[in-house]
Amino acid sequence: MSGQGNWNKVEWVASYFLLVVLLTVLIIRLGFASVWVLPPVDLALSWAALAAVVAAFWFGRHNRKVRVGVVVFASLTQLVPMVIRSPVLLLPILGAAIPVGILLWALLALSRKGNQTRQSTTHS
Repeated sequence: MSGQGNWNKVEWVASYFLLVVLLTVLIIRLGFASVWVLPPVDLALSWAALAAVVAAFWFGRHNRKVRVGVVVFASLTQLVPMVIRSPVLLLPILGAAIPVGILLWALLALSRKGNQTRQSTTHS
């Protein structure tokens, strides 16, 4: 299997894992909506995010941009309303962005390394 094929498989597994995590979070959040009352905006955004995540399993199966877009959309629908109501939550989110940034940098470096290895073997 080529280096690009391995990278595509990693990306595919990672994006579907994120979709499953978001689906679980949304189902739990909506399941507890009757116990802890959600503001109407949060409830509407959670239902929209749930619909998008469920649809992404079908519509995103061959399209990376759809999967990544739905992950970003669903994450923002959960984070933005909370940060607007309680801005102090922005600090831990920014703190969590540091390891996420390092992870993204490492994945980007690995993808470029895979491309360089493949190019050097084809030009030899």
